[in-house]
Amino acid sequence: MTGEIILVGLIIIGIIGRSPIISTAACMLLIIKLVHLERFLPLLERRGLELGLLFLTFSVLVPFATGRIQWKEMLAAFSSWPGWLALLGGALATYVNGKGLEMLRFDPRLIVGMVIGSIFGIVFLRGIPVGPLMAAGITVILYKLFTFIADRVT
Repeated sequence: MTGEIILVGLIIIGIIGRSPIISTAACMLLIIKLVHLERFLPLLERRGLELGLLFLTFSVLVPFATGRIQWKEMLAAFSSWPGWLALLGGALATYVNGKGLEMLRFDPRLIVGMVIGSIFGIVFLRGIPVGPLMAAGITVILYKLFTFIADRVT
């Protein structure tokens, strides 16, 4: 029963915080539990991230498919400093995401903090939940920064 109460709480938080993504996700999971389809929850947990990333990638690649981005725009990414910064940002983000995934495998308890932090960011900071890997990656950076500072202070 605890899971259902938490999901109802997340639905309420999502509604109050005007976050349809949190509300919808919590509603869908609550429905899955109430109609006794819990056997699909491990599948969602295992493959949900991949499915979400797939749809996120679809949305990013649509301009290529529709022809709104041409070769000259692609070449501009290599011929301007904002383009080079975007390339560097993309490369760094994927590296940090990989480190975040390693940290999640090392200490899965961090997921609770990241989920609550993401909800806080969505509701109070008007953020967009693009994925737990980036949250884990930022957690890795903060962890290393804090341990570096703590080692210097002591």
